[in-house]
Amino acid sequence: MTDERGYSSAGLPLYYEWHGKGDRHPLLLIHGGGSTIESNWGRLIPALDGTRRILAVELQGHGRTGSGDGPASFEGSADGVAALLDEVTAGPVDVLGFSNGGQVSIQLAARHPQAVRRLVTASAPFRRDGMIDGFWDMMAAGTYADLPAPYREADIAVSGDPAHAERMFHLDREQMLTGFEDFPDGLLASIAAPTLVIGADRDVVRREHLVELASLIPDARLLIVPGNHGDYLGELAAAGDPGPLARTLPFLVDFLDALPGRGTAAQYTSRA
Repeated sequence: MTDERGYSSAGLPLYYEWHGKGDRHPLLLIHGGGSTIESNWGRLIPALDGTRRILAVELQGHGRTGSGDGPASFEGSADGVAALLDEVTAGPVDVLGFSNGGQVSIQLAARHPQAVRRLVTASAPFRRDGMIDGFWDMMAAGTYADLPAPYREADIAVSGDPAHAERMFHLDREQMLTGFEDFPDGLLASIAAPTLVIGADRDVVRREHLVELASLIPDARLLIVPGNHGDYLGELAAAGDPGPLARTLPFLVDFLDALPGRGTAAQYTSRA
């Protein structure tokens, strides 16, 4: 059940929803490309909303948020989310970003460190060479007809506009093909928030790339779980199987609720 919903007023109006209750720090959810709040977080929010407040946002061109006049960028999206956090006076939040949303979450933690208490970046590449073989050729050749019907239908269900879903596809495709530049090592080294890097053993992001990302963010922890791109978060790719999320959830909650300084990277990799 949604407790509150609205749009930010600065820049491109971003749609957001508040869910849940509890005395833990609020958790900000930033979805992946081609997704809405429902398609990315429809299983995760009910699993967490009894213990903490959850703020879910829809980025440029996704769900209920308009397409805007220009291209999407990870940096611009991070700045827009930071402005939203200021507007709703959420204070420092825990952040979970998946895929493209993971790239936005990295930029948010680096560009607006005061806004992020803890960072979880899931299945997010930080360089173009982080993707599995064939990914970029597939992306370059992709057309709107290749967008899986469940994602197209999920966007239309909340936007009410088939043209919005098509524009979403092109925004995401162009962002990856022409707008994604390798993140400098220095940007990653500047992240001060305790960080957990998550990926799946059959992800579209190479496992070695996730290991390197965790090594470049100071004191970051690493978790590789059995699964595919997003199913371990209950994303639409899970296709109704609750198992991957159920296996991952205890690690995620443990990291978010950990006392400062508790746990090590070895603890997470050895248990995954």
